[in-house]
Amino acid sequence: MTRLTDAQQHAWRELVMATHLLDEALDRQSQRDGGMPHAYYKLLVLLYESPGHGQTMSGLAAQLRYSLSRLTHAVTSMEKSGWLMRSRSTDDRRVQTVSLTDAGVTVVRRVSPLQASEVRSRVFARLSDEQVTQLAAIGSAIVAGLDAGPD
Repeated sequence: MTRLTDAQQHAWRELVMATHLLDEALDRQSQRDGGMPHAYYKLLVLLYESPGHGQTMSGLAAQLRYSLSRLTHAVTSMEKSGWLMRSRSTDDRRVQTVSLTDAGVTVVRRVSPLQASEVRSRVFARLSDEQVTQLAAIGSAIVAGLDAGPD
């Protein structure tokens, strides 16, 4: 069994705690300001940033790194809230498309500035410009390693 070095162990624990605390803070903010879990807010933002405010279910699942069943559960709940709607593709009836409703667009526009303020105060206010650049590079390297799948 290979152990982590002391420096790696310290860095790992800091990363785990930082992601845990940030997830909790953003979830509280999304609940408070949008009436939804942060996972739903992320889904709404991806749709908002998509051409025509819509995507296929499979494309959205891939972008979020969700299983189709997890995405279906979230979409069903969010349809009930009136933030999005599903429809069948006119080209291929097997393909479902998810689109933001006007209410979904409104909630994204209302919550996004509040989310940016939360992230700015909780994360970026504590970092220098150089650290922000380093954080982006570190995040990209970690995501690339995780997206590569198991060795």
